[in-house]
Amino acid sequence: MGRKKEFDKQLVLKKAMDVFWKQGYEHTSMQDLVDAMTIHRRSIYDTFGDKHHLFIDALKLYEEMLETVMTEKVSEGKNVQDKLKHIFSISIAAEEPGKGCLIVNTATELSSIDPVIAEEIRSFFGREEQFLFNILLSAQEQNELSPDADIASLASYIQNALVGIRVLSKTTNDNEKLDRIIEQTLSIIK
Repeated sequence: MGRKKEFDKQLVLKKAMDVFWKQGYEHTSMQDLVDAMTIHRRSIYDTFGDKHHLFIDALKLYEEMLETVMTEKVSEGKNVQDKLKHIFSISIAAEEPGKGCLIVNTATELSSIDPVIAEEIRSFFGREEQFLFNILLSAQEQNELSPDADIASLASYIQNALVGIRVLSKTTNDNEKLDRIIEQTLSIIK
């Protein structure tokens, strides 16, 4: 009979996510993960597999957390502009300035050299674009947007701008500048 795990899998996975988020995949050693997760190396391998599998699980946890926050923020909006501003606000309300977005950080670090990671990033960006499309479709159905608006193109445009804001939020703590960029970006929505 195997030993019962004496740790909360989600909690230690979040700790691993935080290390990867702060240091990146390549700069994170297994010892860094052991120290941060406060579990034995063997437990990491037994529970998550190797560092790569642990990283993918951590990335998926981050994606789930981001998708949950985005859904919550959308529910706070009164109209399409508010909903989209709330989504953009997630990117500039980072707890640690300079940390950026784990998805964007991963895309720039690993997408060109790791096909599994590249597919995961593409999948997330596709879901995010669909999420934005659904917001725009709902706005169009409620006559907030012109029935002639090309909401598929608009969703792509907004998703691209959202990625850009995530990159900028990593390189600046000038939230006023970021707010102006968001305002200008969303001024296209009529």
